[in-house]
Amino acid sequence: MQGSIMWIFAIGFLAQFFFSARILYQWIASEKARKVLSPPAFWILSILGSYLLFIYGVLRNDFAIILGQFISYYIYLWNLNMQGQWKRISGIIKVVLILTPLVAAGFMLRDLSGFTGTFFYNKDIPLWLLVFGSAGQIIFALRFIYQFLYSAAHHESVLPVGFWIISLMGSFMIIAYAIFRLDPVLILGQSFGFVAYVRNIMIGHKNKKISVI
Repeated sequence: MQGSIMWIFAIGFLAQFFFSARILYQWIASEKARKVLSPPAFWILSILGSYLLFIYGVLRNDFAIILGQFISYYIYLWNLNMQGQWKRISGIIKVVLILTPLVAAGFMLRDLSGFTGTFFYNKDIPLWLLVFGSAGQIIFALRFIYQFLYSAAHHESVLPVGFWIISLMGSFMIIAYAIFRLDPVLILGQSFGFVAYVRNIMIGHKNKKISVI
């Protein structure tokens, strides 16, 4: 039992490694360019991290994690396509990337009553905490919906200031949820991004001032 828990956490930490790597790479690239960038590597690492964290959420019976990843996952793929990277991926990998979350969701929902009992009446997660955690994940995922709408309107993949502001709000709620859940994966992963979120907001506001001048 203990060994299986360690493997589950290992998957979660690997997912957070990819998420942390994307933030670090984007942050360094933005600092060098002195403007907020949306590099292809950011989205590739996002897909890898989301893929693994989705699996982690299933293994942890944590609906809040699954919901958050499901919302943002396909936006990662869309951004890769906007940047011309999607066409470079082989057809088989494309099919796997597109279908895996759908197949996993279908597998979980095959027994609706069992799914409801596992995820919504989990003795380890009180309903109020599940609602709070899901709200945090939804807000955190909304940053990518905002990014998608902003990018679609500007016909390019960008990470606007609003994206980072929403990131801060959602991250704060997820950390609070993770503390109640005693989830080291979420605590470590979310804490790492705080400084990068604040720094991107500062860079974005500075660029806006320069453009106005």
